[in-house]
Amino acid sequence: MGKIKVSVIGASGYGGAEAVRLLTMHPQVEIVHVTAESQQGQGMSVLYPNLRGFVDQTMIAVDPERIGRDSEVTLVSLPSGKAMDLVPTLLHQGSKVIDIAADFRLRDAALYPTWYKVTHTAPEYLAEAVYGLPEIYRKDLKKTRLVANPGCYPAASLLALLPLLRAGVVQTTGIVIDAKSGVSGAGRGGGGGFGFAETNEDVRAYSVTGHNHIAEIEQECSVLAKSPVRLNFTPHLIPMTRGILATAYAPLKMQMSEAEAVALYQETYRGEPFIRVLTDVLPRTKATLGSNYCDVSVKIDARTSTAIAIAAIDNLGRGAAGQAVQNLNLMCGLPETTGLHFPGIFP
Repeated sequence: MGKIKVSVIGASGYGGAEAVRLLTMHPQVEIVHVTAESQQGQGMSVLYPNLRGFVDQTMIAVDPERIGRDSEVTLVSLPSGKAMDLVPTLLHQGSKVIDIAADFRLRDAALYPTWYKVTHTAPEYLAEAVYGLPEIYRKDLKKTRLVANPGCYPAASLLALLPLLRAGVVQTTGIVIDAKSGVSGAGRGGGGGFGFAETNEDVRAYSVTGHNHIAEIEQECSVLAKSPVRLNFTPHLIPMTRGILATAYAPLKMQMSEAEAVALYQETYRGEPFIRVLTDVLPRTKATLGSNYCDVSVKIDARTSTAIAIAAIDNLGRGAAGQAVQNLNLMCGLPETTGLHFPGIFP
């Protein structure tokens, strides 16, 4: 069996470059093309010196017809609103597609002008796109040709809440998610006050009540709860490069002990290769750095009848590129952990 030919569109950004890094370690993948917009013509290893000797290809301009013909799978890592113009051609040329951005995550095209300020140009593909969280959609991911990779905040938030919502033990209103992210979440061209001098020694909330990931989180929480979910989500920027810590507060429907809640999480995530349910310590971002793992824990505040669920991921790993490679494995019939079975970096 030959290696799977894979291309990465948007390889100059942090998410795309992390996908390239992970794919270089994948024993069943051959990287065919890496593309960039502003950095086309630049050597991949010049822009990302950690890849020197591994990926020395020159980044080319985006040519979806050529890339679609040459690639069995294409990972698209572009700013939201750009993949929707490329994906139909890639699919038509025979390539499977994993969109790392948001262009196919929402099932209702009417939501895109509200949350992403764009009109969807390929709404006919929304119904076939599978949301790329294996803990919910593993069977569908094995059969699809188009994956909508989860956002970084939604990945952490959903994995924190999944056992509670699926079991129906928490309310579908009154859930609050407080999440904190490193600055790489803004992308390589982040700007807008995300530089070192403005981020160091500082913590700030942003996009309060209006972050575009809210629609995605509510959509998938509603699937899990089998009932509409409305929640409050507030993201914060903190002075570190990578990582997300999401703390979710969910009002209980019924009395539940902490031991029962922990047992629920252990049973729900039994056999999940990239979920670690912690019982003696709490999740911390440093423990997942550079990996595809998600560490979760749950506590019960009996005084307020609230379940407090905490998840830690690497926003460029399980929150983007690592998740994309996991989905690639599922789409191509490979063991799910192929190319991803390694620990994070510590300290």
